[in-house]
Amino acid sequence: MIEIVTVDSWDGLQRELFANSWNADLGRFRSRCAFRGLSTATYRLETSLIRLGGDYVNLERHLLRNFKKYAHRSVVERDSLWHWLSVAQHFGLPTRILDWTYSPFIAMHFATASIDKFDRDGVIWAINYVKAHELLPQCLRDKLAVEGANVMTLPLLTESFNSLAELDAMGHEKVALFFEPPSIDDRIVNQFAFCSVMSDPSMVLDDWLELHPALARKIIIPADLKWEIRDKLDQANVNERVLFPGLDGLSRWLKRHYSPRT
Repeated sequence: MIEIVTVDSWDGLQRELFANSWNADLGRFRSRCAFRGLSTATYRLETSLIRLGGDYVNLERHLLRNFKKYAHRSVVERDSLWHWLSVAQHFGLPTRILDWTYSPFIAMHFATASIDKFDRDGVIWAINYVKAHELLPQCLRDKLAVEGANVMTLPLLTESFNSLAELDAMGHEKVALFFEPPSIDDRIVNQFAFCSVMSDPSMVLDDWLELHPALARKIIIPADLKWEIRDKLDQANVNERVLFPGLDGLSRWLKRHYSPRT
């Protein structure tokens, strides 16, 4: 089973988020975890495509085709599947991509950003993406080794798959790929963002992790701890104003910051 840890303090949360971050080979503290914060502990790691419902597997190609049709060509750096998927995900199109961050503090932000959910426990998922990539087909592991990378890049992905059909052909492998999206804007940069994608668009990442439980941990944040975490993150300048640069992020931060505690 996936390890589940419930913290009871701010200090305890830091210990759990930075656990096992010492890298003896580098002599540095370098975590190999992808972090994702959710406001409700019972939420699953479902993609926006899965949440769309209906015949979403067959709708995926239609969604992406029409997005490419109506979007300005200037929004993508290259005309590749991975550039289009990244941009589509960034602007809210249902895709098979899940957003992650290298930063445990940014994951903490997303677990505590919705004050209307402060009456329920939150969660931060931590997945070891290096170990996850050890389960990739040998050809992809070789590409990572040659590149000297732990996370897939868009050029590496484009060399391997440049259509949804090619990606779907790996479905029997049931693997999760972690990759770095293009730096479309400051939001991606400031959120220290990267992404995951399943070879099978119908598979929820939770279910895949149940088959490989050593890869992941769930860190539960009790509801009564959320206000302390939120206030300390705001003082540390981890908030919507920074993570969503622009007037919309500024407005969201001010609205939450001045909302009364109820």
